[in-house]
Amino acid sequence: MNPKSKEQLWSRSFVLLMFGNFFLFMSFQMLIPTLPPYIKSIGASGLEIGLVTTLFSVGAVFCRPFVGYMLQYKTRKPLVLSAAVALLVFTLLYPLTQIVVLFLAIRLLHGIAWGWSTTVNGTAAVDVVPNSRIGEGMGYFGLSTTIGMIIAPSLGIYLYQVTEFKYLIYISGILGVIAVVLFAAVIYHTPEAVKNANKKELKFSYLDSLIEKTSFGPALIMLMVTFGYGTIATFIVIFSEERGIDKVFLFYLCNAIMATICRPITGKWFDKKGPIGLTLFCIIFTFAGIWALSLAHSNSLIAISGVLFGIGFGSLIPTLQSWALSMTPPNRRGVANGMIFSSLDLGIGLGGLVFGFLAEFFELGLLFQISSLFLIVAFVITLIEKKRAKEKRQQLPVA
Repeated sequence: MNPKSKEQLWSRSFVLLMFGNFFLFMSFQMLIPTLPPYIKSIGASGLEIGLVTTLFSVGAVFCRPFVGYMLQYKTRKPLVLSAAVALLVFTLLYPLTQIVVLFLAIRLLHGIAWGWSTTVNGTAAVDVVPNSRIGEGMGYFGLSTTIGMIIAPSLGIYLYQVTEFKYLIYISGILGVIAVVLFAAVIYHTPEAVKNANKKELKFSYLDSLIEKTSFGPALIMLMVTFGYGTIATFIVIFSEERGIDKVFLFYLCNAIMATICRPITGKWFDKKGPIGLTLFCIIFTFAGIWALSLAHSNSLIAISGVLFGIGFGSLIPTLQSWALSMTPPNRRGVANGMIFSSLDLGIGLGGLVFGFLAEFFELGLLFQISSLFLIVAFVITLIEKKRAKEKRQQLPVA
């Protein structure tokens, strides 16, 4: 076999997984800004509106250790497809109830399915990416996540404003069906360590399946960054209305364009120079983007904020995911990937809840500035990780 063929990145399976993941994120993320106003319209209290995000995050974080454990001995296809189908089913259930408690119960189950799906999809993708190109490959795969997260909320807001909620759900469902079809067409790879694993010899520990110690640093950075981002995800539409900014979609559009442009560059940067410098670079631009947004009183500054955010945050999530997976043994990548996405969901969920409480006392621009302090914490943690990596290299025996 030609050695170069082993280093192929753009295989049929990788492309299908990437596009399947994109449509899955589009289907899901367009609900993020629209479920809170919908549940409010059927009589939910302020606390119950906050629970829309919190219960979802709890469900996602709760299930990931179980999924990470199963990924140590199960093949990928049934796990990927069952999760995608579950997401589709729970999405279609939302318009069927006008009872707040039932709506929140569906949201919890939706969170469990989301935690399942994001864990297995990322693991299936890293299985088909050559180790020598993991930064570039997972960067492109992460781009499907990032662009979905950026474009879908704007699409959801538009549809919610111009049509009925049930039609928004139908469109979300169509995107979910496309994702299922694409995932079904993938030829999945399973690492030898997983194929040879004996379930009876694998002891399940919830904590051990929740946390992968080798990649804890990137997960902690992800938690801090997304805690700050949770404020923006929750309040940017309300913020733009309060300041009379009528083209908030420019934030999402510029964000998506810059994320798309930067990902090939930052992916190669990761493979050549490693994750530390790239992570610091991304945090700085994300911090600047939050401050530009907090000071915005015009569409032009909203667009500038989107550009800065696209350069920084648009590359940061896939960089942290690649960093975590590159540090992890193949048979533990499912656990590491689950931990990364749990940090993401927990950060956004807790950020929205905590800053939702603080929004009663602070103007939203100031609230964004307060949330940016968590980017400084993430920057410091990255520097600590840099120091640890340097000390570890110095301890290695000289050949």
